Amino acid sequence: MVGRVAVVGAGSSGLACIKICVDEGLEPVCFESSDDIGGLWRFKESPEPERSSIYRSLVVNTSKEMMCFSDFPMPADYPNYMHNSQLLQYFHLYADHFDLLRYIHFQTKVRSVTQRPDFSVSGQWDIVTINRDGQEQRHVFDAVLVCSGHYTHPALPLSDFPGYETFSGRCFHSWEYKDADGCRGQRVVVVGIGNSGGDIAVEISRSAEKTFLSTRQGAWVLGRMSSNGLPLDMTAITRLNNILTLLLPKTLVNWAAERALNHRYDHRLYGLRPKHRLLDKRPLINDDLPGRILQGALVMKHNLKGFKDSGVVFEDGTVEENIDTVVFCTGYSGTFPFLPPALTEGPHGEVTLYKTLFPPSLSRPTLAIMGLFQTKGPIMPIVEMQARWAVKVFTGLSRLPSREKMFDATESERKRNMKSYPCPRQAALQVGVRPNFLSLLLRDPVLWVRVFFGPCTPYQYRLTGPGRWAGARQAILTQWERVAQPFRTRAVPEPESRPSVLFSPWLLAFGGTVTVAVLLSKTEITPVLQGAADILERCKIFLRDSWFTG
Repeated sequence: MVGRVAVVGAGSSGLACIKICVDEGLEPVCFESSDDIGGLWRFKESPEPERSSIYRSLVVNTSKEMMCFSDFPMPADYPNYMHNSQLLQYFHLYADHFDLLRYIHFQTKVRSVTQRPDFSVSGQWDIVTINRDGQEQRHVFDAVLVCSGHYTHPALPLSDFPGYETFSGRCFHSWEYKDADGCRGQRVVVVGIGNSGGDIAVEISRSAEKTFLSTRQGAWVLGRMSSNGLPLDMTAITRLNNILTLLLPKTLVNWAAERALNHRYDHRLYGLRPKHRLLDKRPLINDDLPGRILQGALVMKHNLKGFKDSGVVFEDGTVEENIDTVVFCTGYSGTFPFLPPALTEGPHGEVTLYKTLFPPSLSRPTLAIMGLFQTKGPIMPIVEMQARWAVKVFTGLSRLPSREKMFDATESERKRNMKSYPCPRQAALQVGVRPNFLSLLLRDPVLWVRVFFGPCTPYQYRLTGPGRWAGARQAILTQWERVAQPFRTRAVPEPESRPSVLFSPWLLAFGGTVTVAVLLSKTEITPVLQGAADILERCKIFLRDSWFTG
């Protein structure tokens, strides 16, 4: 029987795992190598080895209602897209509310996680940790949840670019980037057009002499704002939109969405247009990139080919001289050095996971790796759902397929290049918390409308089933109020209400009278129309006089 669960890391995923273990009656013990919670979202002035690192200005690209924990809405006064410091405050609020800090051992690094000799029977793990005093400690756990993230080992492919040894400028990975102060007045090349690459290129372009953004494939660029100034993800990620996307031809959906994007700024004209269609890969979320291109502060370039003394060469043969700095936004290696080598069975040494969660090679499913996926929406709700599923598997309430079937499914997904986990629906089915729409329609039609037509917020997975939260319904009904709250910083005068002339009762009555007269007097249409013209002229004089006098 599973009792003690080791949680590696106290970032957003680790906090969710601790809370869910407590909810299910398990005993979580969390090991965090730093002195505070937050993980990736805890800004440090200098990067620390084997830890995540973010830049000072980082703002989330998913809105607060879509990315919050499913049973703990963010404060109503928080901005919809918040700075990293405010998200860290939210994590502290969450940890304090559910009393999670008492389960966390800070400044304790996990050195190794290995299977016990009787693992095939017990499913237990030996874990070796090193505490703040450098002392090594050994523990035995019934299950392990790995929440250390995959943004700790930057991939810096300098050896792929000839001439880098003699390049006179500076080269570094975005993992080291904190702000643009060191690039003031310089000529800078940013390599890579992911979300970090877009953010960093835009920020550097505000202080550098010239900034070049090098990309292999290009990207479709979306802003955070949708129609009427609402958060994009709250208007786009809905169950209705998902159904329409499944029913309509994918080519048609791509054409319509790409046409709408190009209507705002032509991706071909701006040098952004990628080879892939919009729905095939994650888009770039950036509000300012097209504007910086329009102003000439940022220049799009082909993929970097190599270095040449003080310059760089691109694949189209163009050369930019006198480059001072090259920032590589080239991703990270998803490695976990403390895990058994047998788990890294991928073709490039990566961890192979069934449904991006469970290593299929284990004889007992008592280890899960959280958050090792890419998605087109918010990550935190999906990780929370992963944790709920993993705990159900640990306790035997949910069962996985055979090893052979898991391997086959994993290989099939790899061949289809399915690197994204688009939404929590699959895990929700395993946990038994997906809303029953027919039952909801009959029982609570008001809520059904909000769930089906409104944004797919995390609260929907707390309406029913295991882990049900009594506040889920109210959270859904008030979610747009929390969206509007941070805007209410100034009393806006309401426009004076003046009845429209076009819809005045006199004009509508006159129009109806003329129509009836014409229909009933087919043989006398001309006299009727002449009379109507006289009446219309008198009405115009009356309306003009009433408009200017009252």
